[in-house]
Order: sequence, then structure tokens, then C-alpha cells
Amino acid sequence: MRVALLTEGGYPYARGESVAWCDRLLHGLTGHDFDIGALSRGGRQERGPWRPLPPHVRRVRTAPLWGPPPAGRASRAGARRFAEHFAELTAALCPGHQLLGDEGTRRQADRFASGLHGLADAADAHGGLGGWLRSERALRILEAACRARGAPRAVRFARVADLLAVAERLERALRPLSLDWYGPDGLDAADLCHAVGGGPAALAGLLARRRHGTPLLVTERRVRVREHYLAGVAAGAAGAGAAVRALLGAFQVRLAREIYASAALITPGDALARRWQERCGAAPERLRTVYPGLDARPFDAVADARGGAAPPALVWVGRPVPEKDLVGLLHAFHLVRAAEPGARLWIVSAPAHGRGDGAYLARCRALAARLFPAPDGGPGPVAFAEVGDAEVPGLADAYARGGVAVLSSAVEGFPVPLIEAMFSGGATVSTDVGAVAEVVGGTGLVVPPRDPRALADACLALLRDPERRARLGAAARARALELFTVERNVAAFGAIYRELGGERPAAARRPARVEETIRLTAVRGGGERA
Repeated sequence: MRVALLTEGGYPYARGESVAWCDRLLHGLTGHDFDIGALSRGGRQERGPWRPLPPHVRRVRTAPLWGPPPAGRASRAGARRFAEHFAELTAALCPGHQLLGDEGTRRQADRFASGLHGLADAADAHGGLGGWLRSERALRILEAACRARGAPRAVRFARVADLLAVAERLERALRPLSLDWYGPDGLDAADLCHAVGGGPAALAGLLARRRHGTPLLVTERRVRVREHYLAGVAAGAAGAGAAVRALLGAFQVRLAREIYASAALITPGDALARRWQERCGAAPERLRTVYPGLDARPFDAVADARGGAAPPALVWVGRPVPEKDLVGLLHAFHLVRAAEPGARLWIVSAPAHGRGDGAYLARCRALAARLFPAPDGGPGPVAFAEVGDAEVPGLADAYARGGVAVLSSAVEGFPVPLIEAMFSGGATVSTDVGAVAEVVGGTGLVVPPRDPRALADACLALLRDPERRARLGAAARARALELFTVERNVAAFGAIYRELGGERPAAARRPARVEETIRLTAVRGGGERA
């Protein structure tokens, strides 16, 4: 089978979203040929290294979602068609962005689809959109939609700066409409398009589905609409324009609805993602939860060594950012120390989980110094480290530092550090956010978020009860090995590929040309070389 794997800000680049997951998937499914369509999010990523490609990757195409728009000026006929369809699309954004499926929402979804696919057809007929979506005419159309009767209050008062910001974001999100990926040697030749994410990457798969009948599989670990709203809360606190947030939120919801309606199957990574997808219009019968798979082998040695007495220590591992609520963890540990003066806390930054917030980490260090002054210049009870340091040379070594792993997040999606702790055979205390309760499944203690007293009491309960700690740790490892391994994840997607690969009519499939068995590598400018 020939699979087109479509990514945004991830594989085959060495760093980015879902890179490790895609790498494991490709190395696990060696019986299929893969074409990669990669949308990069920045110049640093575009210029950076790639993951080593397995031999069954036949071709890689790249395109940027950053920087100035592609060169090219629309003809008069093209500009007229662009204006007509863009007016339809923007009008669908301004009555609001209800998540629930009433009749008005369905009408607006149809209008959005008409404008979106009309733009795609016009771009195909006239050599791409180029920079038209940032033109003065496009801005006037967007402004007219915002001022129209019935438009939400948040967008009626959009300023010129707001319109410019929205036009820039829409132009980048809609760049897949102008790509040259859809011909006979492109997505038309694939038996299946697998989009990793529900944004621009899935938009490319949506067009292949509409033009060539190629089945579309959408895998979302983080639902784009949810991420937009979470980012919008932070942006609102920072004073970002309400009009920008409202228009882009409406666009995300409408695009998600259209993608979900066209996908043959959608594979959320957990129940939280599934609920968001259902609220955005995904049909329940097209949803199939497939948990992300992690490699358990690096943690085997730590789990095997759990037989002895565990150190009276707590360990936190992850990306130090405000959502992880390390401040709340430090206050909880202050209560733990009052009851157990010998307890220690390790806070270990893990670059593999993403870039941390240096300023936030500095604040946490300063708070720890105030709450736990070091005696006579010696080490205090709170140790800060990073994976790769002499004390924590590897990720698995971090979990060996404590008998209880703590996840203190105020906001969370799918909690990868929690699964790593479970692989290592450690007992866990976690806050009830995101998919935490679903992952733990009764093998660890779960407490309300932003409640230092509840977090401290749970930690103390496990620190003081070695038998319970060992029992929960063993149960957690067994659950993780049953549900969250690479092997299980790859097997699930292998079965899905076989299921969906036969949906495309035989007449629509194009036999691969002999010369295409030569693996092609993309040139950074978007071209290819053998």
C-alpha cells in the first residue's frame, strides 16, 4: 500500500510535533510505501536536521507555513474568483462559531465548505493564491463580513491591525490550497492519506479526498480547536484582540467540521480529544480511540530495580511551563516536609518533552530557595536537574530518583511523563486534568488540580506506605505495558491502514511508475532531487 503521511511542524524534521511518534510508526510499518508531505512552521525548523528516513519512504515534499506568501500575482479573472469564494468563506465565520450542530450552524458549515473548495478550485485553475489573501481587496471583504448585520459583537469592532493579523493567519493556514501535491505523481497516487493533526496538513488530505477519492485518516493527539481556546485564554490575559481570537476560532471550528465530515476515520488519542471532536461535528461512528505508543524498553531496568527500598523522594519530570503548576507543587512539598522532614523533591526538565519556559523555571528556583533555605550552604531538599546532567544522564534515570512520581499540572492533554513513570514501575500522584484519570485507571492517586493540600496528602500517603506504593507501581506498569506501547499502537494503525486502503475504488488507483521506486529527497526550496 502507498500511504501519504501529511504532517505540520513535525516529521521528518528532527524536532517538532509528534516527530517521535511518526518515526516509530514508519519504522513499525515496513510493509507499506510512504510519501511524506511536511509543512514546516519556521525557518529554524526548515533549515534544521531531519530524522533518518527508513528505506520505504519514497518521496518527501516540503512547504513552509511561515514567511511571506508565495510569489505570484493573480490575473483579473483569478482575482474575481478569489474574491467571490473568499467572501463566502468569511461570511461563514462571522455569525459566530457555535460548537453544537443546530440548523444555523449546518448552513454556515455548508457556506464555509463552498467558499473553501471554491478557493481551492480557483487556486488550481489560476496557478495558486499567491499573496492575494493579504491584498487590499481581501482585507475589504473580511472587513465587510465583520461589519455585516448579525456579526458577533467581538468582530464588529475589529481594527485594521486585527484584520491584518487575521488575513496573515488565514493566508498561511490556506497555503495547502495552492500546493502542487495533488497530481498523478502526488496524492492522487496514494491509496490513503494519513494526516497527523487537524489543521493545514489535514486540509491537504481533504483536497485529495475531494479531487481523487483518496481515503483520509486523521490522527489528532491535540485537538486544534481546544488548543486555540486554551491559547486564547492566555492571549486574552495578555491583551490580544478579541476580534482576532473570535475570527480565528470560528475558522478553526469550521475547518475542523469540514475535515471531520470528509474523513473516513478519525483516531483521537484519548477520551478528552474524542469529546472535543464530537462537539466539533465528528460522527461518533467515525471515531476510534488509539492511544499513543511509547517505547517501554528504556524504563525496564528502572522497573526491575524497584525491589529494594525506594528513596523517600518525590520526582517531577517534564517541560517546566506555567501549565504544569510547579509553583503549586513546591507549596505542596512544603506541607510534605512539615510532616516528613526527610523527604526530598526532584524537579527534572526533560528536553524530549519540549522546550521549557526559562523565566518560569527561574521563578520556581527562587521560590524553592525561599521555602527551603539550604542548611549551612549544603544542598536543600529540592533539587533541580535536566536530563543529560551527570546526576540524570537519561530520561529513565530521572524516574529512579524517587519512589513517587508526581504530575501537578493545571492543564494537560495526553500525559506522556505519567506513562513513562508507569513504565518505570513507580507509584504516581497526579492532578485530575486532561486524560490523566483515563491513563491511570485506578493504578495511582488522582487529586484535584491547584490544591496543594490534597496533593501533599496523597504524596504523604504513598511515602509512608511502602507496600501500597509497590503494589500501585506494579499495577501501573502492567497497565502501561498493556495499553500504551509502541507495538500496540503500530498494530492498531496497521489494521486501520488495511481497512481503509481498500475503500478507494480500483479505477481511481494509479499504478506506481517504475522509476518512482527511487527514493527522492526534498530540496529545501520545495523541489525534489533523486
